[in-house]
Amino acid sequence: MINNYNMKLTIPERITLLQVLPKEGNFVTLKVLRKLKGLLGFSEEDYKKFNIKQVGDRISWNKQGNKEIEIEIGEKATEIIKEALLGLDGEKKLKPEHFSVYEKFVQEKEAE
Repeated sequence: MINNYNMKLTIPERITLLQVLPKEGNFVTLKVLRKLKGLLGFSEEDYKKFNIKQVGDRISWNKQGNKEIEIEIGEKATEIIKEALLGLDGEKKLKPEHFSVYEKFVQEKEAE
């Protein structure tokens, strides 16, 4: 049985996760990553609802984007995210923007 997790994420958290995902892996990992990037990325509806705009490297959104929305993330994808965050932690490369996603994917999953 595959476990999917309904994770509540804000736009900043989604962007942070997209930045920490591995760029390389085996075939299975890359396939999972492709789907995960689609889930974390922004849909046409997101662009309209949150008024998302990108100018250069900066992305902006309206206040609604700071509210959590539920995204269903599979067990393998959750494992990949957790490994990426633990890797940053082990290398002492965690940044303040990683804090909330680290709590959600590492600390909460370890508590289960």
